[in-house]
Amino acid sequence: MVDRKHKQPAKKSKSAALSPQAGLPFWVWAAGLTVLVGLFVYFNAGRGGRALSKQSAGAGDSTPDISMDRLLIQDEEIYKQYAGSASCQECHASEFEQWKPSNHRMAERPLMAEFDVEAFDPDQGFEVASIKSTAKKEADTHIIETLGVGGTNQVHRLERVIGHTPLRQYLTDIGNGRLQAMDTSYDPHHHEWFNVYGEEGRQAGEWGHWTGRGMNWNSMCAGCHNTRLRKNYDPETDQYHTAMAEMSVGCESCHGPLKAHVQYYKSPETYEKPPKAPLGERDASQILDTCGSCHSRRTELTGDFVPGESYLDHYSLVIPDASDLYYADGQVRDEDYVYTSFLSSKMHQSGVHCLDCHNPHSNETILPGNALCMRCHSGGYPKSPVIDPAKHMFHPSDTPGGNCVDCHMPQTTYMQRHPRRDHGFTIPDPLLTKELGIPNACNRCHEDQTTDWAITKVDEWYGERMERPTRDRARWIAQARLSTEGSHKPLLKMLKDEQTPDFWKAVSARLLDSWWFERDVIPSMIGASTSTNALLRSQVVMALGPAVRAGNTDAAQALVDRLEDPVRSVRVNAAWSLRSHVDPASVTGQELQHFLNLHLDQPSGQMQKGAWHLGQQDETSALKHYRKAVEWDPNSAPLRHELAVVFSMIGDQQSALKEIQEACRLDPTEGEYFYKQGLAWNELGKIGKVIESLKMAVQVDPRHSRAWYNLGLAQNGKGMREDALSSLIRGESANPFDPQIPYARATILMGEGRLEDAKRAAQRALEIQPDYDAARELLKNVGRF
Repeated sequence: MVDRKHKQPAKKSKSAALSPQAGLPFWVWAAGLTVLVGLFVYFNAGRGGRALSKQSAGAGDSTPDISMDRLLIQDEEIYKQYAGSASCQECHASEFEQWKPSNHRMAERPLMAEFDVEAFDPDQGFEVASIKSTAKKEADTHIIETLGVGGTNQVHRLERVIGHTPLRQYLTDIGNGRLQAMDTSYDPHHHEWFNVYGEEGRQAGEWGHWTGRGMNWNSMCAGCHNTRLRKNYDPETDQYHTAMAEMSVGCESCHGPLKAHVQYYKSPETYEKPPKAPLGERDASQILDTCGSCHSRRTELTGDFVPGESYLDHYSLVIPDASDLYYADGQVRDEDYVYTSFLSSKMHQSGVHCLDCHNPHSNETILPGNALCMRCHSGGYPKSPVIDPAKHMFHPSDTPGGNCVDCHMPQTTYMQRHPRRDHGFTIPDPLLTKELGIPNACNRCHEDQTTDWAITKVDEWYGERMERPTRDRARWIAQARLSTEGSHKPLLKMLKDEQTPDFWKAVSARLLDSWWFERDVIPSMIGASTSTNALLRSQVVMALGPAVRAGNTDAAQALVDRLEDPVRSVRVNAAWSLRSHVDPASVTGQELQHFLNLHLDQPSGQMQKGAWHLGQQDETSALKHYRKAVEWDPNSAPLRHELAVVFSMIGDQQSALKEIQEACRLDPTEGEYFYKQGLAWNELGKIGKVIESLKMAVQVDPRHSRAWYNLGLAQNGKGMREDALSSLIRGESANPFDPQIPYARATILMGEGRLEDAKRAAQRALEIQPDYDAARELLKNVGRF
């Protein structure tokens, strides 16, 4: 099942919500809105220089490549341009015959006796994760009896099949235009039923249960299993009116609408000149974008991609960042598909594209085994290194380890039965396994051997060649994810180095978002915001968001400049970072609204629309959307957390406490939730509960500096001076760049009469922030004694 827009890392797979951000300042809970809203302080801001040059961001003229008018055209007018795959057969018989048995053609279809009879006749009963199910055929109807809506066993009539090999999922209609992809799936190779989530045992009412929105075909699957699909969700009625040009991935999914093309060749005399063939004049980047439109993990911006158009005019690409979706060397970790990995690879940097290896009609590789790789690596392509397989592999050919893909395209199995190869073409490095926990192809195969054994073998075979720039890059990314002190410096080096591929510059930019306050970060990011590479620009404008929300006007001005960028993903991402100041009536404002409304059928989309209303200072509308998000995904701790922030903002502290307590219950491994629980108790004047909650926060996350800081303040308020000083010292250790922590320690020390210690603490605060007036005043007062 395709699940690209709302999917979370595996450890959060039951929830649609986005992960929260940590480290909100001091006791003011409403400051949590800086994570969501971005209430700017443009004038007289402490950092960042000049004010915005436009009164209303996004007010300027713009000529988007994909107009809003195009997106509002009615389905009937769109589908008049399509001829259907059957019309291609007469002239393109060879290509049509290759396509007929392919996974593209079989991506979605009605149930057919030719393929489905063995799964249903005779009746087949099976049990997975204590859930009993039965698949059977009654007359001409295929049904599955299993746990359904409301948590009871029900009979579900099957409408269609998605996928063909190595697995098939079945769709059932649950009303309101909704089709749901059932988790009970069939393996045609092993001739058995199984559950795509294994023994996880998802329950009715969960977002990720097959009856939930996480398994909704209209939102999660349909777009990439059919031709020119339009979701057509109505948020007023919570109904779908989904339409498509053709069921399955037909010819026009990749070639674009061909009605005029077909009519011309049937009656050329009726045309003054031949209509443009959508594929015929397409370059390699357009072909890559067309493949990537489905074979990627991304967020949809328009819901109406047409082959030949730019990927980044329709999607915002997910790339390696601070999350655990990818390993630090770029290998896939979660269900990430292949487009991002391929963009990260040396193959892409060298000009290789999809059709160099794949037959687009049959979906098969154009040559078998190592012969495919040796087309270029035997000297056939001047940019590729010449490789002697016998000397390079140290494994007999046609054995595990003797195939190029075994080492450079390792497989990960998804949905229990679907092995997929990583398209990053990485080099196995057992040393990174030992240092950073990144898997390597050697130990994936040699499971009986240790990592040290693999390191020894690799050193023996390849020696100094393993000391390559990509090894350092993985280390830098891993350090940045841990917020290791000074880890922003190699990221800046990556961003500014002309030798760094633009893809990896984009990765470094995303990771620099939490280091915006460090010297040279903002100027470097602003410089990158004008890069000729659209992916880099699109990531930079997202990464500048935290700086803008903290009041940095230089960053804000750079984003205003990008509101008229020629690429939609740059414009929309910039508008989201500037959401409190974007004019909804401007071209970019309309594009942002279209994007937000496109995702209102999912909890994360409701949350994002709520954040937009908060930015517009409409708390009533915001609360409505946040409540809807939690209603649709009640087991999401991040959503409970965000709803708690909104309740706190409007002054409903009891409701805020209730929601944040539920977030702590749902995910007791997240220190931020206990931190916010402590802030909630403080609003209610329960200092004992404050200390209890903040102790839990630092127990769960010892690096949470603000939790240590607030714990120290709370302990001091209860007269626990030594405990308070100890907590503040731990906070300084966790974040040595926060001047408030040594300043708080200085005030306690001064109150205790420990003047020399207070002096040193105040001096430390001024070292971090020389214009810290309160610390300077305290230092002056110490000198009077």
